[in-house]
Amino acid sequence: MKIRKLTQEEPAPMDLLLLADPSPELVNDYLVQGECFIAEDEGDVIGVYVLIPIETGTIELINIAVSESHQGRGFGKRLIMDAIEQAKREGYQKIEIGTGNSSIHQLALYQKCGFRITGIDQDFFIRNYEEEIYENGIQCRDMIRLTLYL
Repeated sequence: MKIRKLTQEEPAPMDLLLLADPSPELVNDYLVQGECFIAEDEGDVIGVYVLIPIETGTIELINIAVSESHQGRGFGKRLIMDAIEQAKREGYQKIEIGTGNSSIHQLALYQKCGFRITGIDQDFFIRNYEEEIYENGIQCRDMIRLTLYL
């Protein structure tokens, strides 16, 4: 697997980005604000992440997704570790990520990569998404915020 920054001439892999965030409007908004990185395997785009500077010294990993056919094989962890290294190369002191309260597997993965829970934005998904989101039989209501100091 090779990870590289998406060029401005290339279209963003919306199918993958929408796996992690069902709102095309929000995805388009943060693609303008941040840098998109893609993972390729044998010429196919199989993963994506987006980094957005949010304040001095802090960058956010705003979207991370792996194609369904490649999930469960460690690609997500490799993308996260690449995002962490990219943030370090760019001189950031911390990297943040947010995920839904119902995203049980993602919460575990982020903590395995060194992130710590630092906050909860209650009713984030109720306020920002028109349709209700359910994962693992749980309504996604709250944004769990995690931070890793670099």
